[in-house]
Amino acid sequence: MLDSASKSSVVTQTPHSHGAVVPKASRAEHFASFDVEAFEVPGGREEIWRFTPMKRLRGLHNGTAAATGELSVEVSGAPEVTAETVGRDDERLGQAGTPGDRIAAQAYTSFRRATVVTVPREVKASATTTVTVTGPGADQVAYGHLHVRAEQFAEAVVVIDHRGSGTVADNVEIVVGDGAKLTVVSVHDWADDAVQVSAHHAKLGRDATLKHHLVALGGDLVRVSPTVVFAGPGGDVQLTGLFFADAGQHIELRTFADHAQPNCKSDVVYKGALQGDGARTVWIGDVLIRAAAEGTSTFELNRNLVLTEGARADSVPNLEIETGEIAGAGHASATGRFDDEQLFYLQARGIPEDAARRLVVRGFFHELLMKIDVPEIRERLEAAIEAELEAVGV
Repeated sequence: MLDSASKSSVVTQTPHSHGAVVPKASRAEHFASFDVEAFEVPGGREEIWRFTPMKRLRGLHNGTAAATGELSVEVSGAPEVTAETVGRDDERLGQAGTPGDRIAAQAYTSFRRATVVTVPREVKASATTTVTVTGPGADQVAYGHLHVRAEQFAEAVVVIDHRGSGTVADNVEIVVGDGAKLTVVSVHDWADDAVQVSAHHAKLGRDATLKHHLVALGGDLVRVSPTVVFAGPGGDVQLTGLFFADAGQHIELRTFADHAQPNCKSDVVYKGALQGDGARTVWIGDVLIRAAAEGTSTFELNRNLVLTEGARADSVPNLEIETGEIAGAGHASATGRFDDEQLFYLQARGIPEDAARRLVVRGFFHELLMKIDVPEIRERLEAAIEAELEAVGV
């Protein structure tokens, strides 16, 4: 494995008059707006777009992808949890965060109806709530908006299950009230033709807890950007990600933990596997500890397992600290192939090579699978990983 623990604060850029790109000094300066026209059309050289194959975005980034269909959203599960379909004028929309790139702003400008899922104050949901989001269909374009909120001292588990075909841009808002505990499992299991660019905006109140599990398996191109903002002291967030890319598939996941309040915690663990010619994964992990965020504890980790020739994984952890009064901060990433010692150990005990390789991959993902406290989702992911391995005979 090749380990990387270098620090960087190069996270956003400004164009020069002669066309060069100059990185800004701080993630805190990153521009955000609800107005799509406030953003320049990205060309692919900008820091936040340099890993993304722009031609495969199907016009989501430049305004040429007009909506031709709609997302289907169905909510089922806990009877204590309410689900509403609301218009653009609902005052709750936009509370969790502001779009930080042109596609997120385009999605916010373009959606017609939003779904709001609410866990009422001091309610502990008796069952998992599932939000099933189905794409508009092959060759169709849709924009969406989902708002999930756990009010003060509420507790719930919400699964967001993405499936189907089409081209999709959307925003997901997650508001966790004071003392609330919310688990969100976002599964991106699209059909092979699908393209999705999604921004997740999470806002945590005082002593709030959020577990955000992201799973990316299907699709032609999937780019998801989870951002967490601490709005009160004592917040605790766990961001985990599991992703598996096949030949020609592009999966890009960009996390950002914005520590602006004291005594908050963030723990980021993302793991990915790749196989097949042209399989590509990108993980960008940003953590900003602002001057007021004394007592912060944060760590981010990314691991990538390359299973075949022709696959590529990029991993960039960024840690920016504006105060010396912190409990702890660190980051690390590693990308490598099968551990020959592990394979030898298993084979020496009579396990055939192909079975040994599968055991290594299962063990690689085991830590994250055990963090998902929804048995049916965990079993589904285990089966999906097994099917991926079967596809190339690993």
